[in-house]
Amino acid sequence: MSLRIFNTLSRAVSEFSPAQPGHVRMYVCGMTVYDLCHLGHARSMVAFDVVQRWLKASGYQVTYVRNVTDIDDKIIKRALENGETIRGLTDRMIEALHQDADALGIERPQHEPRATDFVPQMLSMIGTLEQKGLAYRAGNGDVNYSVRKFAGYGKLSGKSLDELNAGERVAVETDKQDPLDFVLWKSAKPTEPDDVKWASPFGTGRPGWHIECSAMACELLGQTFDIHGGGADLQFPHHENEIAQSEGANGQPLARFWMHNGFINVDNEKMSKSLGNFFTIRDVLKAFDAETVRFFIVRSHYRSALNYSDVHLNDAKGALKRLYTALQAVPPADARIDWADPLAARFKAAMDEDFGTPEAVAVLFELAGEVNRSGSAERAGLLKALGGLLGLLQTDPTVYLQAGAGLDEAAIQAQIQARADAKKAKNFAEADRIRNDLLAQGIVLKDAATGTTWEAAP
Repeated sequence: MSLRIFNTLSRAVSEFSPAQPGHVRMYVCGMTVYDLCHLGHARSMVAFDVVQRWLKASGYQVTYVRNVTDIDDKIIKRALENGETIRGLTDRMIEALHQDADALGIERPQHEPRATDFVPQMLSMIGTLEQKGLAYRAGNGDVNYSVRKFAGYGKLSGKSLDELNAGERVAVETDKQDPLDFVLWKSAKPTEPDDVKWASPFGTGRPGWHIECSAMACELLGQTFDIHGGGADLQFPHHENEIAQSEGANGQPLARFWMHNGFINVDNEKMSKSLGNFFTIRDVLKAFDAETVRFFIVRSHYRSALNYSDVHLNDAKGALKRLYTALQAVPPADARIDWADPLAARFKAAMDEDFGTPEAVAVLFELAGEVNRSGSAERAGLLKALGGLLGLLQTDPTVYLQAGAGLDEAAIQAQIQARADAKKAKNFAEADRIRNDLLAQGIVLKDAATGTTWEAAP
């Protein structure tokens, strides 16, 4: 069975093959870095981490781009409130993002472009749109996109211009020719700091949010690439506007497949900072280990809504412990996955059907049952290997289970020594794995000339 993906654009599950045989190019909208990431951000990062892991396991080379929005109204407001520079704030938040993502076992994308490094590409695209009559200069100094001049507007969200217009009252910004038009370039305001202003043919200013992703994606992946992903809340207007900009400028489809992950809800309402019902990743990691949080996300299908509660996380924790208990009882043999094996084949079939992680996780529990009944190191090896494709079950079982009961000093020191031995043998991948295992359990290592010490993660 070949890989099939639900394409938001066609609203159907379709067979996937990349435009360039053997090479998948994927762009996922990342975070606006004015604050710490919350669990909704974790849901998107984990979902597309699983996607790129499975693509690689399926034999594809993957070029994965996840951007960082480091210029935005919220960033400017927060930096001014804090009395710090834009760069100081965004550098700090990007480092926090990396720490949170590393703890959750999220592999770094090949490219993590910052919007502020791609302003020339944005200006070039805006200039092309103006030349084609799709953009105009407003009286207030902004440059806006003329939505009604792009014939395909609404094809991703399924919204017609008449429906959209019916939802608008009056254009608040009277310099727009139409209420639906959106800004490509914002003219500089006297109250804004100098580090958010760029010279341009359109006057001093800064880019709008939507043009940032269009420019970065096309620069790094080409005018048409294979997969564009992000949260369901980005489908409209952000991704709709990306299509209008990129396809309007280039005359080519932007992405062949559009993927959108579902929300994490609290009391059946989307978790978001604007609603104030969010929990930062760090808040959650104070109560639950990182692999439990990842497992909580992975065992639900990426397109489904996921309800957050301590009850659900405790259930995930207990379920994950059952898998680790099987691996502790029967140390796994090193194993290459034999896809002809019936359970491995079921795992593959589940993942090939739009990344069906609930069914794939069910296979892990069946394997754990086999391990418990048979004591087979080979079946334990398959359990660990398949779990690894989801970013799970790679911690030493004893370390993981002891951590759940409160990791003691002796166990921590044993892992520190194992890491030191790995570094001495120049096995840096193993050394990094041990550090990340401990980080996932809430243990932060600190290297110094006098040796390695540890402390509980904040």
